[in-house]
Amino acid sequence: MDARDLAARLLDAQVDYVLSELTGERFEEMVERDVDDLLDLAAQLTVADVVEPDAVKEAGRLLLDRVGDSPLVEDMTGALSDAMYDLAASDEFRLGDVVAREPVSALVAKLLSMRQLQDRALDRMTESPLIAIVASKFVTKIVSDFLQQNRARAEKLPGMSSLLSLGTSAANKVRSPFDRHLDQLLGDAAGKSAQYALRRTNNAIRELIHEAPLQDAALELWDLHADEPIGELREYLSRQDLRELVLIVRRLLVQARTSDYAGHVLDAGVDVFFERYGGRDVATVLDELGLDRDVLCDLALRFAGPALEAAAADGTLADLVRARLEPFFASEAVLNLLDAY
Repeated sequence: MDARDLAARLLDAQVDYVLSELTGERFEEMVERDVDDLLDLAAQLTVADVVEPDAVKEAGRLLLDRVGDSPLVEDMTGALSDAMYDLAASDEFRLGDVVAREPVSALVAKLLSMRQLQDRALDRMTESPLIAIVASKFVTKIVSDFLQQNRARAEKLPGMSSLLSLGTSAANKVRSPFDRHLDQLLGDAAGKSAQYALRRTNNAIRELIHEAPLQDAALELWDLHADEPIGELREYLSRQDLRELVLIVRRLLVQARTSDYAGHVLDAGVDVFFERYGGRDVATVLDELGLDRDVLCDLALRFAGPALEAAAADGTLADLVRARLEPFFASEAVLNLLDAY
């Protein structure tokens, strides 16, 4: 048997051996063995030894640019929104079963205690003429409705309706041309003093936030929803509203991620990670991420196993293995060695 025939037979034997390692029961043994070997190696290498911060930053920017704006992500965003809205499990589970009351209470308490945020937001609101005008109109509407409601109640009293009509008629007859512009004058004055009024009402808003039982009221509202199925939240918006809202938020994120600021945020995150974990060994970091040996083995068996079995069934895996090994067995070095024996 010449060297080329022997090399071909050795190639066949090697292909069969590799296939046996990648399929069946031996694949599980191989995964466990290789994971153990990789973890042993990972325990000897720090994160900084394996990858450089600049490389992570570059990869992160690439993912933000390519994956975040991909057609697949856009299509999945809308589809997932519809799926979540129609999720049958939403009618089986209560909101309180999914989100505990304690963190909700802590979140509400924290938001109400953030006085610096509240004061800054209220102060910035007073700098906006448009917000001041809106606030003025809002207060005017409340006062107007209040007066109208009291007039309606008064008209129900015997003889009061005729008296109010008589008074209104008399007042209209004696109004001068200047009086007819009174409403406009008051409106202009209200508009000019709207910002001043808004500043005055800020103190009242602060007192409301700090002294009123808002936390108890918020938790009471939460308790009303917590005892209901999650599906009841559909009453707040339609399926189309949710889809459009999710897509709008995605569009905002997609546009924000292309800004230079987003890149600086990513860089800062990478720097913080390497500052805190760059000196730790890779195995420890993986374990702190929850990716211990059992999880890594399970992931490899769960996802790689079925794919390899399918590739082996139609011969694709054998062809790939042969294509990788054949150049070695056909090399001059191997043939020369076989000729020597």
